[in-house]
Amino acid sequence: MDDLLRLDALGQAQAVRKGEVSPRELAEAAIARIEAHDGELNAVVHRRFERALAELPGSGGVPPDAPFAGVPTLLKDLGWAMAGEPYRAGSRTLDGMSPERDGYAVTKLRRAGFTILGRTNTSEFGTAITTEPVASGPTRNPYDPGYSSGGSSGGSAAAVAAGMVAVATASDGGGSIRIPASMCGLVGLKPSRGRVSSGPSAGEPWAGFSASGLLCRTVRDAAATLDVIAGTMPGDPYGAPAWERPLADEVGADPGRLRIGFLAEHPGGRFAVDPDPVAAVTAAAGLLAGLGHHVEPGGPAALAEDDFARHFGAVVAAHVAADLEEVGRWRGRPVEFGEVETRNRILAEAGRGLGAVGYVTARGWIDGFRRRMATWWDSHDLLLTPSLGVAPFRLGWLPPDDVSLSRGRTDRAVSFTSPVNATGQPAISLPLHRTAGGMPVGVQLVAAAGREDLLIRVAAQIETAQPFTHPAMR
Repeated sequence: MDDLLRLDALGQAQAVRKGEVSPRELAEAAIARIEAHDGELNAVVHRRFERALAELPGSGGVPPDAPFAGVPTLLKDLGWAMAGEPYRAGSRTLDGMSPERDGYAVTKLRRAGFTILGRTNTSEFGTAITTEPVASGPTRNPYDPGYSSGGSSGGSAAAVAAGMVAVATASDGGGSIRIPASMCGLVGLKPSRGRVSSGPSAGEPWAGFSASGLLCRTVRDAAATLDVIAGTMPGDPYGAPAWERPLADEVGADPGRLRIGFLAEHPGGRFAVDPDPVAAVTAAAGLLAGLGHHVEPGGPAALAEDDFARHFGAVVAAHVAADLEEVGRWRGRPVEFGEVETRNRILAEAGRGLGAVGYVTARGWIDGFRRRMATWWDSHDLLLTPSLGVAPFRLGWLPPDDVSLSRGRTDRAVSFTSPVNATGQPAISLPLHRTAGGMPVGVQLVAAAGREDLLIRVAAQIETAQPFTHPAMR
């Protein structure tokens, strides 16, 4: 059965349709792999195996002709609400809490036939780029258990990289899909703002910075799963522009000769980039040129603006403070600062002190930044950068009680990802490089708002030219 688990989600779905494996057999194989490997990795923090087996296609809940009927998956334990299931968001403040209804994207996953086996580990409230929450302990990287799997979607990334499931859900407010994808050798597509509804519980999480998606092993899975969860529901504040056809149809489509700028170093030199990300981007630029694209150094001048991190951080801090207030209302008693990790206590304090005028001012600055960034895409199709500005890092690299050191390291790490959250553009991380020690390093491609179709075309072209490998699936 391990051979079937090594297939991507589309391959598993095809095997079910052909009768090569039953949904129960596939689910039981995934469960067995979780039980065999998760003791070391700590990726799955809530298991609902018996309920999942009772919900298999043919049991009355899932149509047997659903596109992913019988394919096992896991939900990140942040967002992705599932009625009646424990929900912690990586925090002890939510012990014993369960949502009353499914999130809109979870409803779509279930209608598509996915078998949801449980929930995956995340940093507390998704505010760290490593998954080491006090509430449930660290998630370890399948490539080397001494390393972080990234964050905040590190549990999902570790589960997919280890072969527990072919795809798992994620979310990205500053890089939390692309960073774990880079750290675990996966494909991570952050959709455009408004592409996937956050309803019914939220409108625009973190002022629209955060987007929901999935972590995958193949480009075709990234496309087909986004087709499943994309869409708006009544009451959403906005939606992304519609594609001309399903995203899955873009796999194998000719992208044409694209105009691609690349940055191996951060513009302005404010953040030093480690050698492995530089090598990854340099090699990817050569690969793209060899595929016939016009590739040249350079990127948006706005990326060099020193004020970005301050205003981005102000918006995030305000939302963390508001999120803690909402947790208090949900559970029926206020959250005390002593209940949350030091990083989130400091963020919440800053958010409370910002005030309404300070928050609106920060959002206004981000509005201008988004416009300054967008002008670059008038003359270019794609931007190529590191997914992560630092080399793969070990557990403990972000010390929880040394906030100054952790913040400096985080700012350097997310210097290429968080601006794309602020602009709402789609971006994809592709696993194109390994360190000398064998750890994965990803590169990021960024398109204009709404152009996931273009990202999928060129990502599939790259995957064909340099097929992705997944040695952690031992």
